[in-house]
Amino acid sequence: MNSVPFSRLKVDRVTAHVVFWIFVFIAFTTIYSVQSTYLISARNNLFYVPLHIVYFYLVAYWLLPVYLFNARYISFALYLLGIMFMVAVMSRLVYIWFVSPYLISHSPNINWGYIEEAKHTFWQRLTDRVSFINALKAINMVMWFGLVIKLFKLWYERKQAALQAELNALKGQVHPHFLFNTLNNLYALTLNNSPRSPQVVMGLSEMLRYMLYECNADSVPLAKEILMLQQFVDLEKLRYEDRLDLSFSISGDTSQKTIAPLLMLPLVENAFKHGTSESMGDSWINININITGDNLQLKISNSKPEIVNPEKYEGHIGLENLKKRLDLLYPAAHKLKILDDDDAFLAVLELKLQTQPQPKQQMVTA
Repeated sequence: MNSVPFSRLKVDRVTAHVVFWIFVFIAFTTIYSVQSTYLISARNNLFYVPLHIVYFYLVAYWLLPVYLFNARYISFALYLLGIMFMVAVMSRLVYIWFVSPYLISHSPNINWGYIEEAKHTFWQRLTDRVSFINALKAINMVMWFGLVIKLFKLWYERKQAALQAELNALKGQVHPHFLFNTLNNLYALTLNNSPRSPQVVMGLSEMLRYMLYECNADSVPLAKEILMLQQFVDLEKLRYEDRLDLSFSISGDTSQKTIAPLLMLPLVENAFKHGTSESMGDSWINININITGDNLQLKISNSKPEIVNPEKYEGHIGLENLKKRLDLLYPAAHKLKILDDDDAFLAVLELKLQTQPQPKQQMVTA
């Protein structure tokens, strides 16, 4: 799925947080350097930024998960107001004890109002309404900015989890659908006591092994996916023999290319399901896979019987699942064209493939 990434690696998350707080420090230092030199402003923010850090992490990693996300709204509001008040008081104390004295004694551009304000009593300075409101604004500006990022990240992760669950459900439906069709083929062979039945069972076991153990990944090597399609086609050949005119061609370089697993199988299955019939005189299926650079084109055409069996053509479960998976996995990197005529069916799938990174070669020294 193409989307904005949020890394789950601890080192990446720590790095992102460090970068965020460095940005906050630089921004605050730049803003407050108007009242003093840049170095003085930086020195003062060494006291302020830790308050912002403590405030943000208390809210984001304690209040939110423990109270808000558990619907304990009253407790959340009371704790939030209490913490907000305490941090604002601490911000004023930092100003009175550390920032104001240093500004007065070191800043060449000090505003006369700072000097006059310093003459007030400690309690007057701490409880000054305008100064306290400004402190509340400053601490909440950073906290809510960081909180918006945090909430967006949580929303994004939940959305991704829901999409992944939907993808797993759709991919899981491919397995029984494929197994149902293949067992039907095996059943047809056993009815005729065909000596090829063991060969079908062996081919089926190899395909199921691939589905169970390799298709759990988000992507698989394109070469393996095409090999699985070839195995499926070989199984179908055993069933129909000379009753089916089958063409299966592959062109282009499949190396270092990856694709979402079991993405092409529904179209191939659909061709054999609807392109063959005991009542049809000449059944035919053409399958062509062409890889040009990072682009893949799967073109499948098949014959259709003159008299359509409604039960056989009802549903198209495999195709519907395929369309949903394509929309989720390749939202802006695929095209699926389906042409359903009276005597033929054509499906063309175009995909933008991903390139598998080559392993780094290690230098061998004597």
